[in-house]
Amino acid sequence: MEETMNLVGHLGELRKRLMITMAAFVVSLIVAFCFVEPIYDWLTRGLEVKLALLGPSDILWVYMLIAAVFAAAATIPVLAYQLWVFVKPAFTEQEHRAAFRMIPAVTLLFIVGICFGYFIVFPVVYSFLGGLTDGQFDMVYTAEKYFTFMVHMTLPFGVLFEMPAVVLFLTKLGILNPQRLAKARKGAYFVLVVVGVLVTPPDLVSDILVIIPLLLLYECSISLSRIVYRKRLQQQEREASEEHGDGMVRA
Repeated sequence: MEETMNLVGHLGELRKRLMITMAAFVVSLIVAFCFVEPIYDWLTRGLEVKLALLGPSDILWVYMLIAAVFAAAATIPVLAYQLWVFVKPAFTEQEHRAAFRMIPAVTLLFIVGICFGYFIVFPVVYSFLGGLTDGQFDMVYTAEKYFTFMVHMTLPFGVLFEMPAVVLFLTKLGILNPQRLAKARKGAYFVLVVVGVLVTPPDLVSDILVIIPLLLLYECSISLSRIVYRKRLQQQEREASEEHGDGMVRA
């Protein structure tokens, strides 16, 4: 009975955190939608052709897609904070302080990933695919296809760039360590290569452009894990020596 009440309490708390996050997303979506026209103009500033619409409702869908991406980016710190509040009772004082410090890092890495996808990957892939049609096809650029393609080339990198923050946090908790990450390097490389190939068109340049940063992110994650793991060991040694010293004084 007590376990059932605890489970219901946890589910109620989780529901509360999700509702707060959803409310933050909706507010961010409304704000982003209010500025969606200048955002649209900025995102299409380099296009040499005008985007076409296949129906009167397409523009609303495009505007909602653009606003949703910006709202998701604005909601990331709220989501991270709500997750921190939810898991806080299960952490020690030191662990939940470490988790709280990760919130800015998670937000920054998501934005960096989005910028990497938009300013580096998207222009190269877009130019490559556009070059394949030169003189052979009449290409009609619809707003829906253009922005769907843009989101596919940017949003996944916002998620993938969270890798160092996740590894850093799990190392602080003692779940991961640099030795384990180093041993899993071959398997991790294989997974990252597969992910890089799946999110890009089937050409070597685009694949390399995506795969190399992902592999560097993994190596960066191992280096960060090594630093945090060393500090964790040093702290454990200090605590052990203090406990030993207290025991000697009592004796």
